[in-house]
Amino acid sequence: MAEFSWETRSPLHRALVAGPHGARGDAGVTLSEIRNFDLVQVMARRGKTAEMASAANAHFGVTAPETPKTAAAAEATLIWSGPDQFFVLSKGRHTVESLAPVFATSASLSDQSHARVLISISGNKARALLAKLSSIDLYPAAFPVGAAATTSMDHTSVTLWRGNDAPDGQAVFTVLVFSTFAESLWHTMLDSAAEYGVEIGHSEDLA
Repeated sequence: MAEFSWETRSPLHRALVAGPHGARGDAGVTLSEIRNFDLVQVMARRGKTAEMASAANAHFGVTAPETPKTAAAAEATLIWSGPDQFFVLSKGRHTVESLAPVFATSASLSDQSHARVLISISGNKARALLAKLSSIDLYPAAFPVGAAATTSMDHTSVTLWRGNDAPDGQAVFTVLVFSTFAESLWHTMLDSAAEYGVEIGHSEDLA
């Protein structure tokens, strides 16, 4: 008889092997999967964009992004995901259930927490890695802290944004990818970053 387990597992639980990968020496890239987060997509209903924006501002204390960028709120990050829509990323603070009353008349909500995988990319070769996979200009003048984009990497649709810099001053990028494509993209990232040396890990820290 086949054995089944209802334990929740990351889509990368088989592919992610923590530790060094690729070229030896100091790693030029750090790849870390961020686990156990809450992700809610907020989409304005027809003719309700202004009302949705007003509700978001009142609840989060910041203006929801209307262009490709992010906005930092208390215990959450709002991430532009397309015209009249954005993601709410948090750690158990903002769920579909808690946000339903906030956007009851202005927006439709969709829980994406288990439909997406979150990957943090940093290190002095992070831009070099991403340049192999995306056509977006990621240099500071074109893609500053808080910038975001809906784009593709290796023919895979992703949401990409730049968070606060690491303590050492290096840029930190975050990629949000559909769970069904995560393992394939992960292997592509590893292959593309191998020449720089990679430090692989996972974390539950959104920061």
